[in-house]
This record gives sequence, structure tokens and C-alpha cells, in this order.
Amino acid sequence: MGMNEGIRLYRQRRFSQALEVFLNVDADASKYPELSYYLGLCYAQLERYDEALLYLEQVVTGAADFAHVYQARMLLGYIYATSGRHRLARFEFDRIIEEGYESPKAYSALAYALYQEGENEAAIEKLKRALEMDRENANALNSMGYLLAEEERELQYALECCRRAVRYAPNNGAYLDSLGWVFFKLGNVEQARKCLRKALDLRPGNSEIAGHMKSVMEAVNASSS
Repeated sequence: MGMNEGIRLYRQRRFSQALEVFLNVDADASKYPELSYYLGLCYAQLERYDEALLYLEQVVTGAADFAHVYQARMLLGYIYATSGRHRLARFEFDRIIEEGYESPKAYSALAYALYQEGENEAAIEKLKRALEMDRENANALNSMGYLLAEEERELQYALECCRRAVRYAPNNGAYLDSLGWVFFKLGNVEQARKCLRKALDLRPGNSEIAGHMKSVMEAVNASSS
């Protein structure tokens, strides 16, 4: 078995088996960018992020295949963002755009990193760019609506963005959470409660959604007392 078998298993989402095959390929991953690429992908899919970082860094510093470098940088940014290293995430997403791969996905990812650093205005500008490229991009629509709600501005536009995102993915808990939060900021606590209840049903135990629901229920209790 070799690279082709590992790639076949990876495409079938049999990540553990694919990883075993790639680890037994008779080649030095540091000198074989395609092997580094697939090892990084497998480790990332298995949420073994420290190993993933090792191989993905080899890809971005040594690979000639632009698609592989782009995907590796996106994964690096994602791993850094989910582990709280937002400045490193921002660096990776910035590099993707600087190197010519402007896409709604890249701009949305950069916006998320900026938001995590507290740079909401800069994040909104990146989301505007994403929506200029694809006005129906559900992730960018959701992020725009949520950020505007956080800023408590342009709330009707925020509502439109979140409604469109939910229309594309009606069972996405994160999108329903954003829609509920916009309703709350608009003072419509009943609609907010309905959206957030469905969001919690889809993503039980999510602390952010639970926090939003707590705010809504406090408002309900205050109005009825």
C-alpha cells in the first residue's frame, strides 16, 4: 500500500486507516510535500492538532502546489483559532489573501480572527468584502448579523443577514443562535427565545448559546415581574 491507497481511504473519510497507511509510506515527509500534506490533513481530522501543526507547517514552507498551501494555511488558521492563538490565526488568513487567494471563505475566516482579537470594525469590513464576492454566503451572512448585533447597530440589516443564513441552513445551531441574538437586541424576546431554544436543542451544552438564553430569560422575567 502507498500514497494512492491512503488518499483513497482519506477521501472515504476513513481517517485513522488513511493515517496508518501514510505513516508507513517509505519516504521522508519533510522532503515529500504531498505526504506532509495528507499527514497534516489526517491529524487535523482526528483532532490531533499538535501533530497536524508539524506537518502543515512543512507544507506551507516547502510545497509548490498552491491548492495544498492554501488548504494547509486554512487548517493552520483554524487550529490556531480554536486553540485561542488568534494572532497566529490572523497571520495565516492574512497570508492566504496576500498570496492571491481571495475568497469569501478566507475573508470570513480572517473576520473571525479579528473578532476574537476584539477588532469588530475591521472584522465587519472583511465580512463586507466576503459578501461583495458572494452575497449568499451563509457563513459570512451569519457572522455579519451577529457582529452587528454585538455592536447594536444596523439591526434590521443584521436581522436580514441572519434570516438568510438560517434559510440556507435551517438546522445550524450557530446560525439560529445569531438570529435569536439579533431578535433579542431588537427587543423581540419571544422570537429570541424560540430561536435560542431550537439552537440549544441542536447544540446542547453550548455555553455561548446558553449564555444568550440566560440573557433572554432574565429579560422575560424582568418584564413579567
